[in-house]
Amino acid sequence: MHPYELTDIALRWFQCFNTKDLEGLLDLYHNDAVHYSPKLKLRQPETNGMVTGRAALHAWWADAFERLPNLQYEPTILTANEERVFMEYLRKADGDPDMMVAEVLEIKDGKIVASRVYHG
Repeated sequence: MHPYELTDIALRWFQCFNTKDLEGLLDLYHNDAVHYSPKLKLRQPETNGMVTGRAALHAWWADAFERLPNLQYEPTILTANEERVFMEYLRKADGDPDMMVAEVLEIKDGKIVASRVYHG
């Protein structure tokens, strides 16, 4: 895929996340996608920070949207090549200090197959 197409997927990802469009967000992912997050590791230690599949992603994000209804991500930098897009964004949630986050989306055939979150 062209890097611009991957950037478009990342922008749709932010739009869906910030509007809490869970189905739209999940539609960006392959059925067997893998996701890693340090927040997931803290909240659900048994996962070791990793979940696999759209059902697990649905459960993780539905919980986050319920717990943090004002959670917003402000993109600062998007960098893409033909296989992945690197996203840097500011995480904003009521009651939490703002946090810089980096996330990598690996994309194949127009779907996210893996994502990894890194906190600054």
